[in-house]
Amino acid sequence: MTHRNRLRSSWNRVGSGEIHRAPRKWQPWLSDIGSLTQKIEKAIGQKLQVQVLRDCSQTLNSDESRYFHFKIRRCRVREVLLCVNNIPLVMAHSVIPTLSSSGSNHAVLRLGTKPLGAVLFAKTRMNSKAKPPRDIARLDKGSALWKKCSKNYPGLSSPLWARRTLYRLKGHPILVNEIFLPALLSYSAS
Repeated sequence: MTHRNRLRSSWNRVGSGEIHRAPRKWQPWLSDIGSLTQKIEKAIGQKLQVQVLRDCSQTLNSDESRYFHFKIRRCRVREVLLCVNNIPLVMAHSVIPTLSSSGSNHAVLRLGTKPLGAVLFAKTRMNSKAKPPRDIARLDKGSALWKKCSKNYPGLSSPLWARRTLYRLKGHPILVNEIFLPALLSYSAS
């Protein structure tokens, strides 16, 4: 009988019960279904600063290609740090397929330093009342997302915890990965 490693850099659906394998201190952040930006701002009592790291066209990494069943080739990748007092709390890595940012979504997705969550959770823009699919992962040093974080946040220890959610904006998919950085634990997730 082989012993399964605890969420070793693989994504697991939240409803599968895998959330309980994450350390208790991370579970409220990983399982929350609302806007992460709003949740953090409530916990810290102030607005977050959004530091844009990249916002450009790019090819998908292998995990993202598999997630989209190899059907998407062109996309926009937006990476930001959500900070309080210039201390990064979360790194967000969003994959916006080209079709998702065209038409009526084009103007909406000109974000600048506005968090993507402000667009995705605007009541007038979310069409579906169903909960979007959400996965969690324990990211080790071999993970592409862990490596991206370590470039922008030196001195990281392994593992990191992350969640990814597939949102729909006017019917078009947007995949948002949120990687929780150690400083976030300074604030209560309640």
